[in-house]
Order: sequence, then structure tokens, then C-alpha cells
Amino acid sequence: MSLNDYLSHKRNAVLARDERIAAGKAEAHTLQAHVTAEGRSGVRRLRIREHQIISDSPYDFAGFNLGPSSPELQLGVLGTCVTHIFEIQAAKLQVPLDRLEVKVQGRIDPRAGHPGHEDTPIWPHAIHYDVEVQTSASDEQLSALFEAVERHCPILNLLRNPQHIEGRVVRVDSRAPAQAKQEAVAA
Repeated sequence: MSLNDYLSHKRNAVLARDERIAAGKAEAHTLQAHVTAEGRSGVRRLRIREHQIISDSPYDFAGFNLGPSSPELQLGVLGTCVTHIFEIQAAKLQVPLDRLEVKVQGRIDPRAGHPGHEDTPIWPHAIHYDVEVQTSASDEQLSALFEAVERHCPILNLLRNPQHIEGRVVRVDSRAPAQAKQEAVAA
């Protein structure tokens, strides 16, 4: 199956989804991710639906290099989203794609926040991406496709637009769960 064959299949799914939206049969839903820090290694186990990803630090940051770091995952998430939205928009606009590859780069400076580097961003910055496509589409079609991707890519737009994010710390009982439960029942 070629990428263009897949895009034909994708077009059917996208059009059916658009019909559900137009008919008022689609609603917003909550996305969830759960991350735990694992004992001896400190790796972070990310769980989303039935999927798991391990995130770890490189050796020079007390990691074991068992998976990508959080900033690397963020760049990867941007790349997967841009790629997916290229597929969706190519399917909708019927732009043929024989090959599609997205490369994302950014900079992060470990000196950020330290003396002499107080103004250096602690977050990934100077982020850019290149999309390599092999296509028989015209330059006009490719330009329209790129504009649609830039307009509709959720992660690209999340990163470009300021977000209000709330966080809180929830203290949990440090005693064994069974002991805490027994004491709660006895009370």
C-alpha cells in the first residue's frame, strides 16, 4: 500500500468525521496523560490510553538514556502532529503525496537560568521544522496544503499561542495504602 492509497482511505475517514461534526454528533472530549517516576532509574513512564512511552535523561543529567527527554518528546510530538495534519489536509484537498517526512529541530541550553545566562530560555527554543515531500502536485496545491496544515495543526498552534496552564501539588499519605485505609475505616 502506498502513501497515496492510505490518503484515499484517510479521505473517507476525514469526510465521515466532518459529516458527524456538521450533523452535531461530535463533541469535545478530555485528553489525559499519566506519568509516574520509576524507582531506581528515575525514568518517567508516560501512559496515554493503552500506550506507554519511557522518557529519560541523557547520562550527563543522571539518566540512563532509556528514552527521549521531555524536550525531545515535545519536538517529536510537534513532528508527529505536523505529519498527521499533512496527511489529513492532503486527503481533504486531494493533493497526492508519494513521500512525506518531517524533521524538527530546536535548541536547549543547560546553562539557562544559571549566572550569566539568566535570560537564556529554559525551554526548547529556536524551533523549526522542514517538511520533505515527493509529489506530483503543483506549487499552488503544495502552498495551499502547507497553509492548511499551519492553520489546522493543534500542536503547532498550541506552541505558537500562549496557554493558561494550571498546576497543583496534592499530598498523599506516605504510609502504606493498606495501613492508611485501615486507619480511615477505624476512624
